[in-house]
Amino acid sequence: MKLKIGVIGSGGDVEQKNGEKSQEIGKEIARMGCILLTGSGPGLPYEAVKGAKGAGGFTVGISPASGLQEHAERYKFPTEFFDVLIFTGFGLKGRNVPFIRTCDGVIVVSGRIGTLNEFTIAYDEGKTIGVLKGTGGISDSIKDVVKKSEKKGGKVIYEFNPKSLVRELVRILQSAQEVTK
Repeated sequence: MKLKIGVIGSGGDVEQKNGEKSQEIGKEIARMGCILLTGSGPGLPYEAVKGAKGAGGFTVGISPASGLQEHAERYKFPTEFFDVLIFTGFGLKGRNVPFIRTCDGVIVVSGRIGTLNEFTIAYDEGKTIGVLKGTGGISDSIKDVVKKSEKKGGKVIYEFNPKSLVRELVRILQSAQEVTK
């Protein structure tokens, strides 16, 4: 079965350097034969979707909306470049639990409070999480959040290079798959 990698991060304005790094993450996820998942919104995760599609990858968006019309009109979320959109009808925060639970691993790029919510779900769920260092936002604070947490959670890895981050995350996830076979 193919690994499912979620990309979480800033849904707002995209700085060019972080947009390029996000696209590289998406390309590498596709090159590694994995499926890319996002919360179906705009911003850095969507840049990863574009990168994955450009490299022939398969992309899935987990939407907060009840259907396509609400997805596009109420949330103003994109539809292009997604192979599949799954409509939860749970709203922005409510869709985060099924989105993160569907992922085998998660990659964090920058981000704000919504990204922190997704990260804490992934950490609590024991997911393997890759953090792209040097992108600002929540990703630059995660090490402190984990250090101050009293709860043991998922494995967190940190890298500056998008390709190296994806490759290490996939290596860890594949090793875990081998153990469960």
